[in-house]
Amino acid sequence: MVTTAQAPAVPAWLGALYPFSPGSFATPAGARMSYVDEGPRSDEAVLMLHGNPTWSFFYRTLVGAVSPSLRCVAPDHVGMGLSDKPASYPYRLSSRIADMEGLVEHLGLRRIHLVVHDWGGAIGLGLAARRPERVGRIVILNTAAFPSPRIPARIALCRAPLLGALLVRGLNGFAESATWMAMASRRLTWGERRGYLYPYRSWADRVGIYEFVRDIPMEAGHPSMAALVEVAAALPRLAGHEKLVVWGGRDFCFDDGFLSRWREIYPDARIERLATAGHYVLEDAGERAITPIRDFLTRT
Repeated sequence: MVTTAQAPAVPAWLGALYPFSPGSFATPAGARMSYVDEGPRSDEAVLMLHGNPTWSFFYRTLVGAVSPSLRCVAPDHVGMGLSDKPASYPYRLSSRIADMEGLVEHLGLRRIHLVVHDWGGAIGLGLAARRPERVGRIVILNTAAFPSPRIPARIALCRAPLLGALLVRGLNGFAESATWMAMASRRLTWGERRGYLYPYRSWADRVGIYEFVRDIPMEAGHPSMAALVEVAAALPRLAGHEKLVVWGGRDFCFDDGFLSRWREIYPDARIERLATAGHYVLEDAGERAITPIRDFLTRT
């Protein structure tokens, strides 16, 4: 494992669910990024990118399923998970893509397969479209990588000036509510819920969650709109790559309207729509999601 800084210790109770010893990487903008790096040492790896308000904890079961066959790298975006949470950082889509480019180069990865969820979709596919020759198979979970005029009212409320900061950073309303709103067919166990919330215990810890919400480009003049438009315009560069879409059919945010858009962009993609699963599709569907993803990524 390549490291550049001391990674935080994982408490024993969390280690029972998250049995990894994360490495650390200094991003181009100077923050410490934590990442899981499991499996055979190789310059080929599956890069698993989470969204908001999750962290690499979201991929723990998938890492366990895939890493016996392929190297798995699951970073925590800056401001999230076990990574640094600086009060001042370029928390924008373009910077997050640059962070991932830096991590890929730092680890010496020459070929990457992608698994993307939520905000990880725009980040990961933005990265892939810049270097399509390095990309292998792509797994798309509930996400978008293109502008949309649709946003749930409960998320729009979290973007409101002053009130949004109070709800997201003060009351932990975004991460806390996600532990039940993002599930549709079962409830997270107490330990799972505790794991998702562990990195976000204070106002300072929740800066990344709030900045991710603020970075949703809904207006033409938004600072990340141009970057998202650029990502969307580049998606056809990945048309020839094998793709698997695993979709929770009861997602309150990335609903079937987004799935229809993916069908239009990548008509040859294999679709696994899991009708009873919510936004946290890997948690909600369990092996119904994990098994097809593992088989897709590891088949020879």
